[in-house]
Amino acid sequence: MGNCSRCVDMPKRFTHISLWNWRNFQRVDMDLQARVFLVGPNASGKSNFLDVFKFLRDIVSVGGGFQGAVKERGGVSSLRALSARKYSDIGIMVRLGNAERDDLWEYELTFRQDERNLPVIAKERVARCGNEVIARPSAQDEEDPERLTQTYLEQVNVNKDFREVADFLKTTRYLHLVPQLVREPDRSVGYRNDPYGSDFLKQVMGRSKEERDSMLRRIERALSVAVPQLSEIKVEFDSIGKPHLYGRYKHWKPQEAWQTEQQLSDGTLRLLGILWALLDDGGPLLLEEPELSLHPAIIRYVPQIFSRVQLKSDRQILISTHSSELLQDEGIGLDEVLLLRPSEEGTTVVSAGNIEEIDDLLKGGLSLADVVIPKTCPGDTAELAWFGE
Repeated sequence: MGNCSRCVDMPKRFTHISLWNWRNFQRVDMDLQARVFLVGPNASGKSNFLDVFKFLRDIVSVGGGFQGAVKERGGVSSLRALSARKYSDIGIMVRLGNAERDDLWEYELTFRQDERNLPVIAKERVARCGNEVIARPSAQDEEDPERLTQTYLEQVNVNKDFREVADFLKTTRYLHLVPQLVREPDRSVGYRNDPYGSDFLKQVMGRSKEERDSMLRRIERALSVAVPQLSEIKVEFDSIGKPHLYGRYKHWKPQEAWQTEQQLSDGTLRLLGILWALLDDGGPLLLEEPELSLHPAIIRYVPQIFSRVQLKSDRQILISTHSSELLQDEGIGLDEVLLLRPSEEGTTVVSAGNIEEIDDLLKGGLSLADVVIPKTCPGDTAELAWFGE
C-alpha cells in the first residue's frame, strides 16, 4: 500500500464506490479501475451511476453546495430508489487513491428529508488512509440541527484537514456533446462549461493561443484518420466576436474548401469534442455513449485512444456504452467492465470479471462484446417488429 505522508495525499481517481438507495440502485459495492465501461439495457441506470460523481462535484463547485445539488435533481424523493424499504436514507461512499495507495481518502455522505422537505445530513464521514478525520453528526450538530443542512465538504472554514478531497471532486468533468448545440453558439449565453456543448467553442477560445493551437494540431492528426478529407481545423472569432469552428477539406478543385460547424458532420463534432476533453486538464472524465454518430471502424479504436491518453495523464475515464464495436478491443480487462442488471428490486452492478460464465466463454474464443452485449438485451425485443399492426 505504501506510506501515507502528505506528499502522496493528492488522489488521482475513484478506486471504490458504495451506494445505497440511490436512484436505480438499492445497493452497490464496487471497485473501480482507471477505465470503467458501464454496460446495461436502456433505463438500467448507467446515467444515474455516472451522476453520483457529478453530484459530489456539484456539492463542492462554486455556486453549488449540498442543497443545490439535491434540488437540481428534483429533491430527496426523486433521488431515493423506488426499491428502498425500511431503511430509506440515501448514501454514497467513495474511496480515492493514486498509484501509491488506493485508500488515500474515503468520503461518506448519507442524507434524508426533514419535515420541511429539505435534505439533511444523517451521516458525514471522512477518513485518511483508514484513520477517521471527521464524523458527523457531532455534538455541535446535535445542539444546532440546522448545521446538518450543509456538508463539511463544501465549507472552506472547516474542510482544511481534508481539502484534497474537495479539490479532487472539483476536477470531475462530464461530457455528452450535442452537435446541434455546438452549431448554435447563441445558446451559450448564461452557460459555462456546459457538458452538452453549447459553449464548447468558447471553452476552446478560452485557452491561450499556444495551448489551443497545440491541442488542435494533435486533434487534427487524429481527425485526419477518421475523416480523410479533413486537412486542417481552427477556431476563430468572427467579425462580431462569435467563435466558430473551421475545417478545411480537400476538394476536387485546386483550392481546398473551408466549412464551419454548421456544415461539419455530427460524428466529426462529437469526436472533436471527446478528443478535446481527453487532452484538456482535469480529473475523472465521464462520457456518455462516445460511440454515437461514429463509424464502427472508428469506434473500435476509441478504447486505445483512452489508454494512450492515460499513459501520459493517469486520468480516470468512466464510459457508458451500448456499443459492441467498442467492446471488441482485446485490451479491455474484465475488471474494467461493469454490467448493470435491472430487476424489480433495483439495478445490481457486477464486474464482468466476477461472472465465471463470461471467463469460460472468452476462453472458448468469443470476444468480450459477443459475451457481454447479449446480456444487456431486453427480453421479447422481436415484438417491436409488430408495432403499427
